[in-house]
Amino acid sequence: MSDQIPILLDTDIGSDIDDAVALAYLLRQPRCNLLGITTVTGDVAKRCACAEVVCAAAGRGDVPIHAGRSAPLVPGPGQPEVPQYSAIEAMKHRRDWPAHTAVDFLRRTIRAHPGEITLLSIGPLGNVALLFALDPEIPLLLKRIVSMAGIFYGAPQDREWNILVDPVAASMVYSTSRAPHVSFGLDVTTRCKMVAAQVRQRFTASPLDVVARMAEIWFKHAGGGEITFHDPLAAAAIFQPDLCHYEDGTVQVPLDPDHKTAGKTHFTPGAGNHQPDRVAKTVQVEQFFTEYFKVFA
Repeated sequence: MSDQIPILLDTDIGSDIDDAVALAYLLRQPRCNLLGITTVTGDVAKRCACAEVVCAAAGRGDVPIHAGRSAPLVPGPGQPEVPQYSAIEAMKHRRDWPAHTAVDFLRRTIRAHPGEITLLSIGPLGNVALLFALDPEIPLLLKRIVSMAGIFYGAPQDREWNILVDPVAASMVYSTSRAPHVSFGLDVTTRCKMVAAQVRQRFTASPLDVVARMAEIWFKHAGGGEITFHDPLAAAAIFQPDLCHYEDGTVQVPLDPDHKTAGKTHFTPGAGNHQPDRVAKTVQVEQFFTEYFKVFA
């Protein structure tokens, strides 16, 4: 397809269920040319296995998957556990993932497609920060960066998990001269929710049937009986940007040695910003769910 969009997905799949929900959408979206998946934080091998099983369920065993950085760039809360792995542990999957191959894979792939790739980051930004630090030309060789990260219209004390897990990495990414960066903050994504009963009813087509198994772990231990489609909104808006209304300005993640206050995001709207930042301000919820599920019809 001439209108296909080349995408690299960087994810902490296996913790919050919405990463797997986003991956399922990308695998079924006909305009998505998924060039590869990289995993970040904690047991990145188990995260690779989660991604592999979802890809296999979609008949996409051809998608390259690479393990990335496990720890935050400096000591911090991290994210060691991968609870949803228990849902796919008995299923066929690879167990010998080489360590630390993600950043080099990202670098090589972006250099092979200069100006073409959308880098979709739906986890902490450790891999992306290392990529930018090790090859300073890479940020300008991307077409754009899309992230589920931050809080831009909430209370000043609010913090979002992907930033909080590795605030130094986030600060590095947002302060680097780079391609345009579109961010979908928690204050917008939390409007897209679905209760467990609806999930069980609608997650039937492959690979959503496998994601539904992972979702049961989420409902039992963390989800409170619902899924919030944080990451799927960021993914869907790549193909349907009018799902959201946006505001341009500058995003900053100030460094703070106190882990109790680190990880805040600051957005300054207005023209004249030095970084090409755009943040989602509103979302059309019904239109989003229509876009999401139509690819599985």
